[in-house]
Amino acid sequence: MAGDVVRRRVVVHGHVQGVNFREEARREAEGEGLAGWVTNRDDGGVDAVFEGDSGSVERLVDWCRSGPRSADVDDVEESEEEPRSESGFEVR
Repeated sequence: MAGDVVRRRVVVHGHVQGVNFREEARREAEGEGLAGWVTNRDDGGVDAVFEGDSGSVERLVDWCRSGPRSADVDDVEESEEEPRSESGFEVR
């Protein structure tokens, strides 16, 4: 239900490094008022956690399916996590 606080982890695969994915994800997440983080993975993917209003989290997960204009997303793995009452969003 919209309004519930949720925490979702995503792993984004494809051409997603070197295309400003992390910075754009931070901007999108902050615009939605979400907490969490985003980081590059050694395998060329991007790992991110979004926590906040369920509707906003769902919008960010959907955004990850395409990412910034120069990204080429092949797949997005997602999993639920227990909310941790974090604040702020960081690029790691």
